[in-house]
Amino acid sequence: MSNKKVVRTPQPVEDERVALKARKVSFSWEDTPLHWVPGDPFATHTINVLHLLLPAGERWFVHVYKQVLPHIRDERLREDVIGFIGQEAMHSQAHDEVLPHLREQGLDPTPYTAQIDWFFERLLGDRTLPPGRARRWWLLERVALIAAIEHYTAFLGDWVLNARELDRRGADPTMLDLLRWHGAEEVEHRSVAFDLFTHLDGGYRRRVRTWAIAFAALVFLWQRGARFFMENDPTLVDGRASFKAFYVRGRRGTLPATGALLRSIPRYLSRTYHPSQEASTAQAVAYLASSPAALAAEAATATTTATATATATATATATATATAGVDTATATDGKGVA
Repeated sequence: MSNKKVVRTPQPVEDERVALKARKVSFSWEDTPLHWVPGDPFATHTINVLHLLLPAGERWFVHVYKQVLPHIRDERLREDVIGFIGQEAMHSQAHDEVLPHLREQGLDPTPYTAQIDWFFERLLGDRTLPPGRARRWWLLERVALIAAIEHYTAFLGDWVLNARELDRRGADPTMLDLLRWHGAEEVEHRSVAFDLFTHLDGGYRRRVRTWAIAFAALVFLWQRGARFFMENDPTLVDGRASFKAFYVRGRRGTLPATGALLRSIPRYLSRTYHPSQEASTAQAVAYLASSPAALAAEAATATTTATATATATATATATATATAGVDTATATDGKGVA
């Protein structure tokens, strides 16, 4: 009987990887009601917390990863990280554009977003540390934190792609498209943050420690954001948020199920965990190919490109014609002199 210790390592699913690209999108919010899940302010505002967390959070992802790029020794992973940066930048911008619409409806998120900005820019931001071990430690801590957070953004992305109860209840189609476009890209790039962490460090104790920090921070910030929205909603007299309300909506299907959320914890903490084992890239890519906002943006880009090409062609033709005219005139003048 062998006494060798079996070392369990992450087991990626290779055919779940695709090349990543940033997709430009455009959303129009004027027809989206304040309670875009009809008759359910709590479900609406719990999901609305994404618009508060993500702009600052994803800007922070991009900032950290730009610092990490020089340390990546695998060219394929470098390409994935660059694609990830492009997608996260677009996510931040898209959610940021929802905030003016909320203000127009009497719900100003500025007091809460100021706290989120402090959390990511100050608490998790760059620190004045001496070059060497201390600076590298802080960079690796943040890389590991992003890997843990991305586990939950992929979980939420998979959930919203399959949340048919939101459709059945008549949720606003524009908001659903934003959430599903974003969720699909989270599923599409779900392995990048974990692969980067594994490439640079991969320590199991660091993975567990940073998961605990990320999970606690997400729960705290999310419930705080839901309470902020419910208490400041101008249409509610006594708006309240509670874990019981979250649990009930999870049972209905208008929010993630509490049980599914809890079951995701041991999966991430398994030594053989790899994000490619979760969700479906094929489903994500299929949605991205049909997203109304993505299709509209592609059409606008194609129109702009066609216009630019036509303009360039017309300019080149005019230049060529003018040049030919000058050459002809010069030749004629030359004959006259002779």
